[in-house]
Amino acid sequence: MKIILDYRERSSGIKKELIKQGMEVIEKQLVHADFIIKTKDLNNNILTVGVEKKTINDFLNSIIDKRLINQIIELKKNFDIPLLIIEGTENIYELRNFHPNSIRGMLASIAIDFQTPILYTRNHRDTANLLVIIAKRLEKPRSFPSLLKKRKPLTVKQQQEFIIESLPGIGPLISKNLLKKFNTIKCLINANEKELMEVEKIGKIKASQIKKILEEKYESSR
Repeated sequence: MKIILDYRERSSGIKKELIKQGMEVIEKQLVHADFIIKTKDLNNNILTVGVEKKTINDFLNSIIDKRLINQIIELKKNFDIPLLIIEGTENIYELRNFHPNSIRGMLASIAIDFQTPILYTRNHRDTANLLVIIAKRLEKPRSFPSLLKKRKPLTVKQQQEFIIESLPGIGPLISKNLLKKFNTIKCLINANEKELMEVEKIGKIKASQIKKILEEKYESSR
């Protein structure tokens, strides 16, 4: 796996740590990022991850001289996936005479307005480890995540109750009562209105609605 590193990061110690972990590091003069990682999307198209790395002091300095927003804009323009890493363990709110909400506002703007993830690392070794993890994760085969909540398959009893609950005005309790009365869905479907009304909380109107759903001809739309 390859990581392209800006030559100005040579003295940070990150390159040495990346090589230790078996990464191939290519050193170049980069204009819009400190690190570039290449990957592929689910359709096998090549994507580039552009990583801007800042120490906490540099982050604060770049707010003062207004470099930061321009750098984030260029990340968004030039890379498919932009990423900001903030490195250091100092308290970001105590290093300079900044109002805390100014810093929070900048972080919120980067994450929300520019939709750029922000990750935090403790030092150059931690940053190198994070880059390796990102590169390895991107190399793994991926699939679209399911948006449906995974759950255990329904039992036959649960499926029967679910089907009856879909009828008009039928909740869990009435569904159970109907199944207890008629034993099977087939018998329930074949029951007439009078028989349906023998079940508690099934009146004439509800019985009529159930029979209408079960017996009315389906009209397909064209």
